[in-house]
Amino acid sequence: MPPHRAQKRRAAKPRPLRLRGGRLSRSRVARQRFGQPESLARERADAGGLAAQSERTLGKMDEDDWVDWGDRPTVNTNDYDPTPDYSSLDEDYFDSPCSNCKIDMEVDRLKLKLKTNPCDYDGHLKLIKLLRERGYEISEVRSARECMSRHFPLTEGLWLEWLKDEISQAKEDAPTDGVYELFERAIKDYICPEIWLEYTQFSVRDLGLIGGTERIRSIMERALTAVGLHMTKGAAIWEAYREFENMLLATMKQPPGWIPTPEEQRTTRAQLERIHALYRRELAVPLIDMESAFLEYENWTEEPIPGPVLQSYIKAVQQLQKYKPYEEALLIAKTPKLAEYQAYIDFEVKIGDPTRIQLIYERALVENCLVPDLWVPYVQYLDRKLKVKEVVLSTCKRAVRNCPWAVKLWSQYLLSMERHNVEHQIISETFEEALKAGFIQAADYLEIWQAYLDYLRRRVDFALVLSRELEELRSAFARANKYLNEDVERKFVDKGDPSCVLLRTWARIEAVYCRNMRKTRELWDIIMVSGNAKYGNMWLEYHNLERAHGDPYYSKRALFRAVQCTQDYPEHVCEVLLTTMRIEGTLEDWDLAVEKTDKRLARLKEQRAKEAEKEAALAKQEEEKKEEQRKQTREKKKAVKQSKKPKAGVKRKADNDGKWEEEEAELAVKRPKGGSGVMSMEVEDEAMALFAETFDFQQEGEGAAASKWKDTPKVFHDSEKEGFTVFVSNLPYSMAEPEAKLRDLFASCGEVAEVRPIFNNKGAFRGYCYVEFKEKRSALQAFGLDRRVVEGRPMFVSPYVDKSKNPDFKVFKYSTALEKHKLFISGLPFSCTKKELEQVCKAHGNVKDIRLVTNRAGKPKGLAYVEFETETQASQAVLKMDGLAIMDHIIKVAISDPPARRVPEGPEAVGKPSQSQDFQPASGARRKGRTQLSMVPRALQRPSKPAAKEANSMVENPPTTPSPSAEKPKMMSNADFVKLLQKK
Repeated sequence: MPPHRAQKRRAAKPRPLRLRGGRLSRSRVARQRFGQPESLARERADAGGLAAQSERTLGKMDEDDWVDWGDRPTVNTNDYDPTPDYSSLDEDYFDSPCSNCKIDMEVDRLKLKLKTNPCDYDGHLKLIKLLRERGYEISEVRSARECMSRHFPLTEGLWLEWLKDEISQAKEDAPTDGVYELFERAIKDYICPEIWLEYTQFSVRDLGLIGGTERIRSIMERALTAVGLHMTKGAAIWEAYREFENMLLATMKQPPGWIPTPEEQRTTRAQLERIHALYRRELAVPLIDMESAFLEYENWTEEPIPGPVLQSYIKAVQQLQKYKPYEEALLIAKTPKLAEYQAYIDFEVKIGDPTRIQLIYERALVENCLVPDLWVPYVQYLDRKLKVKEVVLSTCKRAVRNCPWAVKLWSQYLLSMERHNVEHQIISETFEEALKAGFIQAADYLEIWQAYLDYLRRRVDFALVLSRELEELRSAFARANKYLNEDVERKFVDKGDPSCVLLRTWARIEAVYCRNMRKTRELWDIIMVSGNAKYGNMWLEYHNLERAHGDPYYSKRALFRAVQCTQDYPEHVCEVLLTTMRIEGTLEDWDLAVEKTDKRLARLKEQRAKEAEKEAALAKQEEEKKEEQRKQTREKKKAVKQSKKPKAGVKRKADNDGKWEEEEAELAVKRPKGGSGVMSMEVEDEAMALFAETFDFQQEGEGAAASKWKDTPKVFHDSEKEGFTVFVSNLPYSMAEPEAKLRDLFASCGEVAEVRPIFNNKGAFRGYCYVEFKEKRSALQAFGLDRRVVEGRPMFVSPYVDKSKNPDFKVFKYSTALEKHKLFISGLPFSCTKKELEQVCKAHGNVKDIRLVTNRAGKPKGLAYVEFETETQASQAVLKMDGLAIMDHIIKVAISDPPARRVPEGPEAVGKPSQSQDFQPASGARRKGRTQLSMVPRALQRPSKPAAKEANSMVENPPTTPSPSAEKPKMMSNADFVKLLQKK
């Protein structure tokens, strides 16, 4: 066995103990480390006396008062999936030899994997866990943790685990500088009350050393500054601080009969005042369960509590009542609680306390460390409001460490460093790190280059003809152009700067500040050659630059070239050329401009005519193709109609599964354009009734059932039962014993009083019913069964209302307005499930809900709505998912913005519709079937002519008032219709 493996299976050391209890109650934290004196004997505050005194006190505690460290809850690690390529790991660490045992082989495999991909977060966690559980040397585990810490910020749980291992290895008399350094690193990643508590407890080891008390108090004060205002966990730090000071006070008390010296009296009074000050400070801070601290202060002090302290305490209690709703919302919410934290942040920003704003941001980032939209406003607030260099820069560094792919954080980091006068070398190194961060789109690289070049421009003193800063700026522009057009294009296929933004900026700097028009023209030649010569705005920008800072000759030349090359807005460029020549040009210039513009416009007219002919030919081909499709549709319709024509004396029945599939297909062909893909329940009911009245295919044995349902009395609407009854529709017609089945189905919502299924006069179930409950609460719970699949169809549960009084009552449970956090996806395969779609969408953000759109038969329509947590995630998902192939189907993705529903226009829509309107088919998915209009004269089906409009006006002419002498059209009888048909 290799030497470094000889003591790999070391004996486990006893783990440190902690007092039992979920919450750190009164005096509990400090007693774990500090102890409590059992007598008032005079002892000096040295390390030996204090240790012995603590051992005597802890020795008297019962064994039940202690609990092993393992009972302490652990902190879950946050997920982290960065994309940047960081530097390689330590070669000596990865190349260390391992034995051929199974465990060592797994360790070697993980080391090799991390050497290849140092950004594998889960690989680091597995390696550390394996090394700890298998008893490897502490140096091995420490090296693995150091490697992970170089690439990722560690969570509170990982730091506590690391600190516990290091503290267990530290000897009492050995130097603890390494542990102190580790604590300082741990408190910089995130706000960690538990780590600060461990830090304060560990620091008590230095009590007997020179300057130890001052060092302990310094750490305590830093802990109060960092987490002392934490609403739920800050009380533990205050309590530990008080217990430490109380312990020092106990060592100063003299035994009975001892006369203290004046110096000892002054020291005791100073210590008492220090404890009083701690109590006063704590009682002025709103904390959860602050009443216990107030009661403890009352029991501790021998004097009445001063009035100002009481006033501060009352004010803090009042503030606590304002904060409680937000704390309770965080308590019941599920991780990551982003919406709850955002509401809390808005509340704190409104109050305006910088310390509390910083604290709530830090609390939110513990659970949302990978959300750039939370880091950006936090960094901007610190940079613009707090303006403390150490705080701003450290927060910026943490932000880019957690979200290295967010270019806005890197840009803000560079701005903050410039604002706080950081050395140029450090800013340049930070920019180089940003280029290696691995941004997710080409435009991000353009943005970070712009931020850096703006910084370099502000460093240049243009009063000097030549300077090192100016040369550095020019070389940076050249490097940026090459980087964006080569490296970025190779990575993303698209150019990093297709509009040549950086070159245009460089050209403007050369023209305005350096007066170097020769360089400006060279740059604009590159810009035009790069595919921008067809854009009129480019030529006009160059023309204006030459006109303001260059030569009029080149300015006119740019316009003439623009007329020949512009493709997007040639008319506008021609107009600018003529206007310029009219004001500034000579006669020859004017003649030349007119000639050039006339030729260009004539050529443009010819091109557009050819394009119009081509479009017309394509439109004709498309129309012919559609006509062919319509012809095939008519032939299929005729074939289906012939095959389904009923024979005399044979009743047409549904299949065994109760589905009229072929009939539905035939009706779908007949359905007008814009209608729903599935026949509505009303059309099916009325078609069935018309079919039964026209043809009597009644067989033997059905007469009794028909007579049974013909005699069923009609149930009228009872307004008193509206709160107790629900309307259930879209049920399958083939449902057997619907009353019993629906009673069992709705029994989970409460006691059912009555189920009233509706049957037609032939005894067939019509697919809807009324369910009455004995309690209103049960009716409200029944709405939760809406869209429940019953025998293959989604069941609709809606309120029970009187349609005669509310004819326009509609129930639509989804929003029809613009929702920027929700996506509309079309083109999905019908076989795509909700789970499969979620797997595709969750790669682009946190998915809150997915709804697959189905028809009334429960069959998917290839459409879906996907709701994300934030608008930013939805926008990114649109860019990445639009045009994506799913199961050989190309999907289309857009922000959810349903088109406006048709609303009846005109005053007649408000009142009762006229008689002629009753015969007009309604448009939309709920229009009536054609069977209802087959016997209506064609003259009554024609819509009325629209009112004439005034010339050049958008206001319609008012309808003319009919004269009193005008006679109403005579209603025609059946005999009149027969006569009309005989005439034909």
